[in-house]
Amino acid sequence: MAYAFDTLGYAKHLRDNGVTQQHAEAARQFIMAELVTKSDLLALTAHFDEKLAHFDTKLDNLSLRLTVRLGILLAAGIAALGVIVKLA
Repeated sequence: MAYAFDTLGYAKHLRDNGVTQQHAEAARQFIMAELVTKSDLLALTAHFDEKLAHFDTKLDNLSLRLTVRLGILLAAGIAALGVIVKLA
């Protein structure tokens, strides 16, 4: 949901209610600096998409490494069991 904020109207309202021109303009500039624009949101979305893709890559890498380690441990366990059976 998008909201439109009339900063010029806000500054005029402040001036009409006793706030000095200088303070009203300062308040207007402060509000304009704090508003988030659609391009800000798109840039943030792109940034998070990039981070998520990087995270997915790292997770896939970690999963592969864990699978290889489990396979090695399983093979070592079977080999040790084979040695024990031969010796007994």
